[in-house]
Amino acid sequence: MNQSFIVTGMTCGNCVRHVTAALGALPGVRSAIVDLTSGRADLEVEREIDRATLRAALEAEEYGLA
Repeated sequence: MNQSFIVTGMTCGNCVRHVTAALGALPGVRSAIVDLTSGRADLEVEREIDRATLRAALEAEEYGLA
């Protein structure tokens, strides 16, 4: 199963690394691909992850969920 969404607040490759690590550490995430140019995050997940969980993971790293 895949989930895609837009991450706000990323400005550089280091941001992409932080977001990728934060999302990849969530239970049920098999892989996370984050694109700086589009702001898009694509997750391969075992089960759907709710927006509140995604938002909390991103806000812990000082990014947002559009």
